[in-house]
Amino acid sequence: MVRTLIVDDERLARQKIRTFLEGRADVTVVGEAGNVEDAIAAIEREKPDLVLLDIQMPGGDGFDVLRARPPAVIFVTAHDEHAVRAFEVAAVDYLLKPFDRKRFDQAIDRAIRNKPRDLHASFFTVRKRDRTIFVPVKDVDWIEAEGKYVRIHVREQSYLVRDAIAAVARRLDEKLFVRIHRCTIVNFRRVAEIRDDATVVLRDGKELVMSRRFRARVRSVTRL
Repeated sequence: MVRTLIVDDERLARQKIRTFLEGRADVTVVGEAGNVEDAIAAIEREKPDLVLLDIQMPGGDGFDVLRARPPAVIFVTAHDEHAVRAFEVAAVDYLLKPFDRKRFDQAIDRAIRNKPRDLHASFFTVRKRDRTIFVPVKDVDWIEAEGKYVRIHVREQSYLVRDAIAAVARRLDEKLFVRIHRCTIVNFRRVAEIRDDATVVLRDGKELVMSRRFRARVRSVTRL
């Protein structure tokens, strides 16, 4: 059973979501909240697997609720302008009101398939002039810090994303992506060898330096 919290400032919106969820045998509603403060308190109290989250609410917005670090979020909103930001914070889905039962069930099914307590970012969103590019996380070779940005390396391409490397590391699957330096994260599926001098060699020949601080973590991954 996926323990689910409904967060929306409109009572009728919460009622619609609850009605849709009551028709499913794999989901249970553990509570509702109508504002940011109550939502954060409910997450800390109930420890839900999934939060269905409106964006515009009293006392802040849906992104403020993420301070409580819910394991999985589906944004439910009448405003489409927040979609890119929503996926940047690794939302499972973005439901645009009004939605029907079929679209709603698709979003819930996606959350369940991805094991709510183990959800990780599935892609990076990159702004490039007048376009938004979606880069699948699984295709990333390595990531390096560049000031307030990180550079995502995918084969011969690279993309600059405004984010801290520590924040990026928290959103990645730690069984696949390993921080080998305070400025470097690698996709371990792309690693060809680790030399005795702490050089990490990728399959394309790229050589990266592993710092002493992160060697224990790298050793634990190689034993998995």
